[in-house]
Amino acid sequence: MSAVEWMSQWSFSGVDWLVIGLSVVVAYVVFGIAGFGTALVAGPVLIVFMPLSKIIPLLVLLDFVAAFGNLLQSRRDVNTGELLRLLPCMAIGCTLGVVFLLNLHSDLLLLLMGLFISAYAIYSLAVKARPTQLAAGWSIPMGTVGGLFGALFGSGGFLYAIYLNSRLPKDAARATQSALISCSTVVRLSLFLIAGVYADLPLLMLAVCLLPAMALGLWCGRRLTMRMSREAFVRLVTWLVLASGIALIGRYLSA
Repeated sequence: MSAVEWMSQWSFSGVDWLVIGLSVVVAYVVFGIAGFGTALVAGPVLIVFMPLSKIIPLLVLLDFVAAFGNLLQSRRDVNTGELLRLLPCMAIGCTLGVVFLLNLHSDLLLLLMGLFISAYAIYSLAVKARPTQLAAGWSIPMGTVGGLFGALFGSGGFLYAIYLNSRLPKDAARATQSALISCSTVVRLSLFLIAGVYADLPLLMLAVCLLPAMALGLWCGRRLTMRMSREAFVRLVTWLVLASGIALIGRYLSA
């Protein structure tokens, strides 16, 4: 079967391709700025064109390429100590998330996640006098719940961002988060491979076709962050967290 025949199975019109491409660009602008959020940004658009069972594996593929590219460029800034604190907890959370995903209805968890991160973001934006640095012990709940949410909903990176941005300079926080996202996507890629999801050749071809949109979004996101102070960067991430929470609540209510 030729590549054209593979892609024709999706039955997308020219307008559909434009909307899909723009949603991926915007999602990876956000990823380039904050290091998370692609599923929360692109998911509500992509679900119009394909089932969620295709969206999450598609974005996992793109996230892996994006995070690996970020890691290659900034690997010297990775904070090994923080990475090693978070990795075991993230792995445990991913494992739990897969178990829950296969055995539980995730609708209620989706709502709770949206309420939690919205409440955190509102608190962070409203309350000025608060600790500037979280204790190292917070790596346990942040890493575990981040891995759990990543496996369940395709986006747990906001918790890594909250923890790392409170403890590290901007460049080190971004680089360490890229390393974590890379590890998380390897775990999820492996699970999807075992489940046979990537035997779907049209899905792989769709990912290849969307690589330029992903690259454009990343480039724009990096250009924006280079011009920001650390305070402005953290505040923007907080607004993105709030938008993500509202999107999750909206997804729950519309389900």
